[in-house]
Amino acid sequence: MVRPWGAGVLTILGAFFILAGGFFVALVGAVLAIFGVGSELFLLGLLVGLMTLVVGLLMIALPSGHMVWGILAIGLAVVSIAVALGGFLLGFLLTLLGGILAVRWRRPAERFVTVEGHRVPPPLE
Repeated sequence: MVRPWGAGVLTILGAFFILAGGFFVALVGAVLAIFGVGSELFLLGLLVGLMTLVVGLLMIALPSGHMVWGILAIGLAVVSIAVALGGFLLGFLLTLLGGILAVRWRRPAERFVTVEGHRVPPPLE
């Protein structure tokens, strides 16, 4: 089965950078909690990183939903800027590129054989 491998791999790589950025933000939040500034918002970066990782895996596992996974990846990449420092910008760029590739991905056209046994190219769209 044909799958959007490039989109999935880029999104998964971006997710690891977003997780690293989310871990850094959570660490800063833990240090601030020592001084009395407590907030659960510091953990959102880790949550966005995990969700991005799941979306990247779903791109490869369920290619029929490539449009939904691509849109979710683009949205999570944008959200990661605010909650995970964009995965140090590299995670944002990789996830954004993976999401765009997933949205633009098309299943290759099947070649078909006519009654005479000649190969005919697929129709142009």
